[in-house]
Amino acid sequence: MKKDIIVTPWEVKGNIDYDKLIKEFGTEKIDDKILNRIKKHTKDIHYMLRRNIFFSHRDLNWLLDEYEKGNKFFLYTGRAPSGPVHIGHLVPWIFTKWLQEKFNVELWFQLPDEEKFLFKENLTMKDTEKWTYENALDVIALGFDRRKTHFLIDTRHANLMYKEAVKVAKKLTFSSAKAAFGFTNETNIGQIFYTAMQAVPAFLPSVLAGKKIPCLIPLGFDQDVHFRYTRSVISKLGYYKPAIMHCRFLPGLQGLEKQGKMSASDEQTAIYTIDSKENVEFKIKKYAFSGGRETIKEHRKKGGNPEIDVSYQWLTFLEEDDKKLEKIYNNYKNGSLLTSELKQILIEKLNKFLKEHQRKRELAKKQVERYIYKGF
Repeated sequence: MKKDIIVTPWEVKGNIDYDKLIKEFGTEKIDDKILNRIKKHTKDIHYMLRRNIFFSHRDLNWLLDEYEKGNKFFLYTGRAPSGPVHIGHLVPWIFTKWLQEKFNVELWFQLPDEEKFLFKENLTMKDTEKWTYENALDVIALGFDRRKTHFLIDTRHANLMYKEAVKVAKKLTFSSAKAAFGFTNETNIGQIFYTAMQAVPAFLPSVLAGKKIPCLIPLGFDQDVHFRYTRSVISKLGYYKPAIMHCRFLPGLQGLEKQGKMSASDEQTAIYTIDSKENVEFKIKKYAFSGGRETIKEHRKKGGNPEIDVSYQWLTFLEEDDKKLEKIYNNYKNGSLLTSELKQILIEKLNKFLKEHQRKRELAKKQVERYIYKGF
């Protein structure tokens, strides 16, 4: 990638060329042929697929082959708790929920409470314990099927996961880890080992069932390196390589090029699921990068640029109605919709969603233990 473009598990910044990402990292584009295969089973296509938000994959055709043979896959995704959940975190989870419903499959959701403790200097285990609980509420609030959803918390499930993690770790070398992640001699050994733990849920259900079960991981492209690095090891252990679907990055409020993807540690980039309606309005009005002109007169005459306008970009991730989104695009482009009006559309969309999400999040407080895997 160009030096001014950064895509790592810890940082995303720059004007991302997704076609170049596909070429550089050896993935495949999600094309119409694959969409038609998916539609054969789901009857409709999720808006994140229609809009190319999920744009790339590894071994998705193979996974569908197995599914059509009757070898049902399971889903795996997760969240490393270090702070509140923001809208960007929800994007792959919303899509994952759709996959769970349409294919009637189980989801294993990892909450690696040790990861950010290892990678962030000032974060304590007490902090990650708190955020594990808080983040779990957001996952439950989205409505995942409790009977088919299993939370794995690394420190709580260590006796289940560690045995499998050391099998992965034995086949990984420090030189390959340095090449994959940019580790140095100053990197603590916990960081080096962590990827082995992250690999485990991709084959743990196969271990528990005593048979090979396909796995599908929906994730942001920046997390692909963990599984690009461990997929071959998983196959050497006698299990299927996990298939992967990659989604685009939801930009921070000031845009990908200027600020990178949304960050839970920077309030100026993010809308959190626990934000009040007043906070949402303030952040969007103050920080959301505009594609509008300098004056209303100029905007009316020349129109705005929705391609760089963060409010419009966010709506492509959040507004399910294609016709409504197209109308917003055209009206902004021709100047009949002002930046302030576009921001107001996003504010109303977010606050309507968050009002319901926060209600469900409160109800989730009584359900957390019911989602945590206990079959060991």
